[in-house]
Amino acid sequence: MEGVKVIAFVGPAGTGKSQRAQLVANSLGADYIIDDGLVIRKGQIVCGKSAKAEKNQVKAIRRALFQFEDHRETVRAFLKKAKPCTVMVISTSLGMVERITDNLGLDAPEEIVRIEDVASQEEIQNARRERTAKGQHVIPVSHVQVRRNFAGKLVGRLKVLLGDKSANEGEKTIVRPPFRFYGNLNIEPTAIEQIAKFVAAGTRGVAKVLGVDVKSFDDSVALSIQVKAICGEMQFTELGNLIRKKLYRAISTFTGLDIKKIDIIIQEVDFR
Repeated sequence: MEGVKVIAFVGPAGTGKSQRAQLVANSLGADYIIDDGLVIRKGQIVCGKSAKAEKNQVKAIRRALFQFEDHRETVRAFLKKAKPCTVMVISTSLGMVERITDNLGLDAPEEIVRIEDVASQEEIQNARRERTAKGQHVIPVSHVQVRRNFAGKLVGRLKVLLGDKSANEGEKTIVRPPFRFYGNLNIEPTAIEQIAKFVAAGTRGVAKVLGVDVKSFDDSVALSIQVKAICGEMQFTELGNLIRKKLYRAISTFTGLDIKKIDIIIQEVDFR
């Protein structure tokens, strides 16, 4: 996207990046901050939705990476209107920044700032202890704005004096999301296969589930399920649509993953 300069602000989770975001953005002349799905200007949310408002970790990660189409397109449209501008993208690694910029159609970062450049080792360790002990996260906006769409608990407020006219620019809100970002989360194809078998087997008109094939992609899954149908319960096309609908709802709800496609194969018939 021409006219939008990108700065990356990176560091491991829980090291105090969001707490220092406004100060770093000011020092670098960044107009906007992108942090966990939000676009922030002078302490106010101007676009986007916070990943910390999601109720499970998978959806939170996808929200932070702008993998939801409506969210992504809304932020893209906003940045196109806002250019020329400078955007500071906050994330845990350069790889994650690249995924965010790719999804938003932005150029690669022209400048990289690491948490170690702006915080001492003691400050970083203190931030990590706070995250580990209390599960608290910082959102660099005022508590009034966070309260509107946050699913977890608002714990407190911080105020940093920046010597600026904006009343909200130095304010940060401390929150405790309904999940934690600790460790890795892997959803194995076997788990999705088990969900699919359970849901399909409990569908009226299905005598038996004969097999399930699951293919995993970066942010989605594709399924092929073979069943033995009971003749006379309902039309096979109707049965296929019913199974597909139930599987889509169950898998997206339990895992937070997108469903690329669901193929239903009626392989055998039970005439009873």
